[in-house]
Amino acid sequence: MTNRLRPAYYAARPGGRPGGWRDWWTLLHPPYTAWHLSYVVIGASLAPHVYVSRLLCAVAAFFLAVGIAAHALDELHGRPLRTTIPAAALVTVAAASLAGAVGLGVYGITQAGWILLPFMVSGPALVITYNAELFGGILHNDLGFAAAWGAFPVLTGYAAQDGNLAPAAFVAAAAALALSAAQRRLSTPARAIRRHTARLEGTITRADGTTAPMGPDLVLDPLEGALRAMSWGLILLAASLAIARLT
Repeated sequence: MTNRLRPAYYAARPGGRPGGWRDWWTLLHPPYTAWHLSYVVIGASLAPHVYVSRLLCAVAAFFLAVGIAAHALDELHGRPLRTTIPAAALVTVAAASLAGAVGLGVYGITQAGWILLPFMVSGPALVITYNAELFGGILHNDLGFAAAWGAFPVLTGYAAQDGNLAPAAFVAAAAALALSAAQRRLSTPARAIRRHTARLEGTITRADGTTAPMGPDLVLDPLEGALRAMSWGLILLAASLAIARLT
């Protein structure tokens, strides 16, 4: 197998002008961004009262910080998605998106209180430390990913609504931590095959003596099938909770 697989199952197919919309679509990691925004909605939906304006601001802040800034910084670090977006553009959108997220955080403090200050400060710090792999990549591991992109959005979503944190928020954060850890465990080998493997071939010999060829699809299909199902499941769960609370 000569590795000309797309760098992610959701990556846009090659074509178009360099640095065009295809590259930007791929950069957003659409299913994963929606997955982690769902955690914000789930956390907010658990609060005693749900304020639409606060929910929209929290989702927008995480979209800017995670969906754009984090992924732009990640692409700067070795071009894992193989985009041709200029480095200057990636730095600019990362900085502007983080600034926008902080601005929304400041607004959130005026609505929910000072409990959001630690979240507003630690959010950009997590984005930069994780995606730029600072301090020897201390956070760039399964636990760091699960805490930063799973537990943290749930707690922030809840705090932005209630101005407090209750046991339900911590239980949901633990669930998001586990789900995000599972996501990372599935996506890591899939990324390795798509981005770093030149050849993957062999033969499977079954108990009855029959054989079947083994190629990349045999390994990728169950991994990425599970990731697709989990992303849609979290998105729909978040949508159902929001509908139940807002109607």
